[in-house]
Amino acid sequence: MPDDRPVVKLLAGQGKRLKAGAPWVFSNEIAMRPEYRRMRDGTLVRIEDDAGTSYGTFLFDPHALLAARLLDRDPAATIDAAWLFRRLEAAISLRARVCDGSFHRLVNAEGDRLPGLIVDRYGEVVTVRAQIAGMERMIPQVVSALEALLPVREGVPAFVEEAGLRFPAGSGWYFDRRAFRDGVASLASGARVLDVCCHSGGFGLRCAAMGAEMVTLVDNAPAALGWARDSALANGFSSVIDIRPGDAFDVLGAIGGTEERFDIVICDPPPLTASRKEVDVGLRAYGRLARLAASVVAPGGFLFTASSSPHVSTESWLGHVAYGLHRARRDGRILWQGGAGMDFPMHPRLPEMAGVRGMLLGF
Repeated sequence: MPDDRPVVKLLAGQGKRLKAGAPWVFSNEIAMRPEYRRMRDGTLVRIEDDAGTSYGTFLFDPHALLAARLLDRDPAATIDAAWLFRRLEAAISLRARVCDGSFHRLVNAEGDRLPGLIVDRYGEVVTVRAQIAGMERMIPQVVSALEALLPVREGVPAFVEEAGLRFPAGSGWYFDRRAFRDGVASLASGARVLDVCCHSGGFGLRCAAMGAEMVTLVDNAPAALGWARDSALANGFSSVIDIRPGDAFDVLGAIGGTEERFDIVICDPPPLTASRKEVDVGLRAYGRLARLAASVVAPGGFLFTASSSPHVSTESWLGHVAYGLHRARRDGRILWQGGAGMDFPMHPRLPEMAGVRGMLLGF
């Protein structure tokens, strides 16, 4: 019962972030007592400061750096199936207003006030993932609520639909890039397109559907190129698709040494930094990629590039891309920049959860 909910105290002087609206509490903000450490991961607790001010109901993990995540501003909130139903209903209502169709991110963790919960919708199938123990224990109730609210079932999706095209869902689809694909594809009529780090070919095939003259897909993963080839065949674009296996840096460097140029170049690499220690190395890689990519853009053409490295700031990434353009002796202009679509809501106090950032440059 809420009245019996354990109270976890902050250290004296802590709580500034919570007072400013942050939904997270880190372990170094908590007066970590022995009784706290004995609590099971995912215990529902109230967080209070040394003055007795309560900040709400949280999921508590005494052994994690990120020790508590906000569930409800009400410290006495009843967290049950009805509570989950209301939160999921709100998430579904948002997507009904901002999404076109039934393939999208349905629940985006703190952005939907459901910390650690990720739900993706693939038509009549949903995938449900919990990133923390407390939410993991709620999954059966989450699935029951979703099946009551929507004509869906939990399972393994077979395909993704986007803009009238079908792609294999098993490849791991990036819903957060949809707005990027929309924007790039709108420029593709009659264009020669180079899609580097193409994965399953989402960008390139969207361009083909919009009338691109030729689309070259590059990736160093045989499985990715297999998905891209299958997608091209299934959607009727095999005749305009050229598949080139290889490392992005090597392929771009080789093209740069020829006369071949492209009206649109897309560089959406996987994260180039795995930790904070690798940020400098990753930033240099982003700069080098920008230099090589800009070198193969035809006059009057476009370059789309993106970063999904969580430890790289937007400012630093932009700076290294700009330096890459300078080294390529190309005067690019930023035409558009942004992040994931509206099915990826983000808590305003968690900029680190922004995820992917993309930028379109004109030459």
